[in-house]
Amino acid sequence: MPLTRDGDPIGELVPGWTPPPRPERASIVGRYCRLEPLDPQAHARELWEANALDATGRNWTYLGSEPFKTFEEYQAWLAKMAAGIDPFFYALLIPDGDAYRAAGVASYLRIAPEAGSIEVGHINFSPLLQRTRAATEAMYLMMRYAFDLGYRRYEWKCDALNAPSRNAAQRFGFSYEGVFRQALVYKGRNRDTAWYAMIDKEWLRLRAAYEKWLDPSNFDAEGRQRVALKRLTSPILVARG
Repeated sequence: MPLTRDGDPIGELVPGWTPPPRPERASIVGRYCRLEPLDPQAHARELWEANALDATGRNWTYLGSEPFKTFEEYQAWLAKMAAGIDPFFYALLIPDGDAYRAAGVASYLRIAPEAGSIEVGHINFSPLLQRTRAATEAMYLMMRYAFDLGYRRYEWKCDALNAPSRNAAQRFGFSYEGVFRQALVYKGRNRDTAWYAMIDKEWLRLRAAYEKWLDPSNFDAEGRQRVALKRLTSPILVARG
């Protein structure tokens, strides 16, 4: 660890550091899915129909808003989200015959180029996307793009009571960093926020894990995985919780 002349410990140098650019409004194409900057005109109806398959509205329990009562309300909300640069929303598209259809959303947020930090959040996988290779690949494509831009830190935060999100974060390769107590009030209730992150020093190993898992050879004729992603990412985690 570096020390000052007086013996005080200081952080290691970051040679040649230049703040990375913000994400551009461009599509990202993978093997199993396609990410497009959110466009209410193009995506709202398909997203509305995909979300309607969540009959109980459980997907919205830990999101910042409740299920929308009408398509018009939902489209207006999408328009507001699509107009911003932070958060920066993508529609997550899955193959549908010879085309693609929107089946979920996710965003970059708390984009801080000067710190080299960026977060993924506002994730809403409709039932069409849940537990699919496309869902996992969408997360991989977003983290790959962030690290390719030059970000050093990629964050995931969620309600500390949201067990599925906490499990997903660690499956995706985010290490646990702790809980911020009484971090937010949303929907009239308290939120303690669990923090997870991955950093550039871990990215090469995580990228290799994803590429191994996403390879078609990792799935049998019935589409069942041969090696679980969690098995590949778990050794890379520096803390769990």
